[in-house]
Amino acid sequence: MEASIGCCSPRAFLPGVSTHQHSTALVAPPSISPSFSSKSLKSSSLFGEPLRQVPRSSLKVSKTKQSSLVTRCAIGESLEVFLAKATPDKGLIRLLISMGEALRTISFKVRTASCGGTACINSFGDEQLAVDMLADKLLFEALSYSHFCKYACSEEVPELQDMGGPVEGGFSVAFDPLDGSSIVDTNFTVGTIFGVWPGDKLTGITGRDQVAAAMGIYGPRTTYVLAIKGFPGTHEFLLLDEGKWQHVKETTEIGEGKLFSPGNLRATFDNPDYDKASEAGIAKWRGSVGGIVDAPIDKVWSMVSQTKRLAEWMPMVERCTDLAGDEGVPGYVRLVSGFIFPQEDGDRSWIKEKLVSIDSSRHNYVYKLEASNVGLDGSVNSVKLVDYGNDSTLVDWSFEVNPLEGTCEDSIIDYLGFLYKSCINRIEAAIEAASKKV
Repeated sequence: MEASIGCCSPRAFLPGVSTHQHSTALVAPPSISPSFSSKSLKSSSLFGEPLRQVPRSSLKVSKTKQSSLVTRCAIGESLEVFLAKATPDKGLIRLLISMGEALRTISFKVRTASCGGTACINSFGDEQLAVDMLADKLLFEALSYSHFCKYACSEEVPELQDMGGPVEGGFSVAFDPLDGSSIVDTNFTVGTIFGVWPGDKLTGITGRDQVAAAMGIYGPRTTYVLAIKGFPGTHEFLLLDEGKWQHVKETTEIGEGKLFSPGNLRATFDNPDYDKASEAGIAKWRGSVGGIVDAPIDKVWSMVSQTKRLAEWMPMVERCTDLAGDEGVPGYVRLVSGFIFPQEDGDRSWIKEKLVSIDSSRHNYVYKLEASNVGLDGSVNSVKLVDYGNDSTLVDWSFEVNPLEGTCEDSIIDYLGFLYKSCINRIEAAIEAASKKV
């Protein structure tokens, strides 16, 4: 998922990344991430300073901009040896090694997971989390295990999580657990992206404040690409069969060119064939949001699956009316009205949606919007619940809409994500309020 992480500011960009699915920023719609153009990277770096071309030679040291000595790292070295040369900060080394361990595990899960919709179950039957949620959990665990991460947040869990590390000498990390998780089954390349900041702040900071930025790439082979502040270039490590990371590439300069991924539709702006595919209805604008509700899965399901209870956890809904069929049975049609989307005349908005599928045993359902006065006809909403342990529930809400002429994709996806996330955030309070009435 393309991250625009809600509780932190900038996103860590690395050379060679092209994202392909939009996921929402869990913030108000005006906070939309700027578009990314490779042309602006002719001489740029992760930290806003020019990447200096360092000649490949037999020299062991080279002068940096600040005239300090930097040890050259050789191709073929292990991740541990590289980090020992790249930074004297043992806490940062520990954190980056721990993240490398998580990337290795995620790589295995991506290769072995069989995905259907948002749910993924591996060949052993021991994982039932959506693969991006599983990656999210592994990364949080790795940061906690490092003992040097104070706070962390992700696209799936945008609220700051205390990882138990120190403020002085510790770090805060923001990450997108799995960029492109929706196309895992197409076998396109997907990845993990994260940035590391010193101390305990993930707000009011910039990319220049990062001490490290990295990505894990899961494709035909698995690589870990790192950039460390004060050390020249970006460095790529290959995951070997024995599970070790080996230094295979150093990049110190990026030339002009286009970044393109088959999973993304930005090519519709300059590729006529892609534009035709979009007009034919092949292209969709997609996004997803998630959140953890501190309540058992059965109580959450009872709240979110019943039409008559929509207004309890959806603040913009005023009224729900059954139009056709029986609730809980595919084919059921309902009319939902309220202030769901702003109308120019100040009138209420309404949507007519049809239940496409529902599975109460697996706690998921899909609705398709058939008609409305909000311009989103044909959009699809999918809600999936996962037991997160300790009487808590993970709510995964994914959605797709047909491209709207004259509107910005980022704005629509961000607005819907903000709207749906606000609903998820109200579920726990709605359950508590309902229990007091009994």
